Amino acid sequence: MLKKLHHVGIVVRSIADAYAFYRDVLALSVHKEDIIQDQGVKAALLTIGTSEIELLEPIITGTGVARFLEQRGEGLHHLCFETDDIGRELEAAKGKGIPLIDQQPRRGLAGMVCFLHPRASHGVLIEYAQP
Repeated sequence: MLKKLHHVGIVVRSIADAYAFYRDVLALSVHKEDIIQDQGVKAALLTIGTSEIELLEPIITGTGVARFLEQRGEGLHHLCFETDDIGRELEAAKGKGIPLIDQQPRRGLAGMVCFLHPRASHGVLIEYAQP
């Protein structure tokens, strides 16, 4: 079962520049930063209540996030829903015929993650995460 909105992903040209707004103006605390090599991004999680905002900065050209930035510019990239059993949620999505980006969960900044294709959700990229 999906528990809550875990985070909202936002693509930015520069996390350092984005901190001027999200950290300094909104006073959100940065609690995790990392490079996700297989996705070609630098990422940061900022806390807001019981949810988070994830900033994504492409560091490798040609990746999904880099293409998103080139084609659409900075902005909302995805919604992430938290679950206690990512394998079960992914299998349920497969069983419903939902197009997937990931066939298996993988390690991400928010724990184990997987993505549903935006064709399934009216153009919105959906992520499941099991922290």
